[in-house]
Amino acid sequence: MLCAAGCGRPAPAAAPPAGASDRAELHSVVFQTDWFPQAEQGGYYQALAKGYYRDAGLAVEIRPGGNAVGIKLPVAKGEADFGMNRSDDVMVAISRGLPLVIVAATFQHDPQAVMIHAESAIKSFKDLQGRTVTAPLSMTWIPFIQKKYAIKFALRPANFALAGFFADPEAIQQCLVTNEPFFAQQHGTPVRTLALADTGFDVYHAIICRRELVRTSPRVVQAFVAASIRGWRDYLTGDPTPAHALILKRNRQMTPEQLAFSRSEMILRSLVTGDLARGEDIGQISLNRISEELDVLMDLGLLDTPIGVNAVATREFLPPVQH
Repeated sequence: MLCAAGCGRPAPAAAPPAGASDRAELHSVVFQTDWFPQAEQGGYYQALAKGYYRDAGLAVEIRPGGNAVGIKLPVAKGEADFGMNRSDDVMVAISRGLPLVIVAATFQHDPQAVMIHAESAIKSFKDLQGRTVTAPLSMTWIPFIQKKYAIKFALRPANFALAGFFADPEAIQQCLVTNEPFFAQQHGTPVRTLALADTGFDVYHAIICRRELVRTSPRVVQAFVAASIRGWRDYLTGDPTPAHALILKRNRQMTPEQLAFSRSEMILRSLVTGDLARGEDIGQISLNRISEELDVLMDLGLLDTPIGVNAVATREFLPPVQH
């Protein structure tokens, strides 16, 4: 049985001090990321490197993800306090009984896309009809696109490598617009991308925690969300060097060039900041968007049980949108 308040490690106390300066007074928090250290986590590493978490009274451990590293279950069990995950994945997990909740957004818009060679005849998602696409087989966008455009395409399981893509001019592969196109550029292979968000199914990449943490330690959640937003704003508008230095230290496969590319794409595409005119901003979540996403998942038959917006997300810990 899942334990809501934590298995194997104590839950944070309910009221962390604001701006604690003595490390003994800081409240320990574990944040589970979705991949190895990279620019797509830059705001969190900026908050850590520049002491924003410490200013908020938190001692944050950022745990790297990877191919075999879980996110939802460790957070639900209390082995981690917060995690990064796609909102559609979180909704499916909640419908299956995991006590999770979205408290903020990492990305306002989905950075995932379908990558094709620049000379490919594919111009739109409809052109995927009858093709073969390399992607993780569990991705929600697959049944959504097939139903929306009344198409069928074969699937090849992703192996997180690009050699096959480079070797085949007809290859089609799921990617992050902030990542794989950089390696294609380095390889001298011109590519184009079709953004999944343009299909109308635009999921958040979110910060999640277990519901018990919201109930028993709201000030911990508030402090983590506020310091993370501060870190992201500084990372995107200021000098990213502190975050990049920490990422490079913790991920020996990362390069300054890749970090610069990824950060540039996040800024260019407003993936983290979104559109202020639409009420979007760093960290913000729209309950209307959450509701629409739930409707899509229900329509696709991907939710084990019907769930409402309040079972999925809360805006309780978000600051007002800056204008």
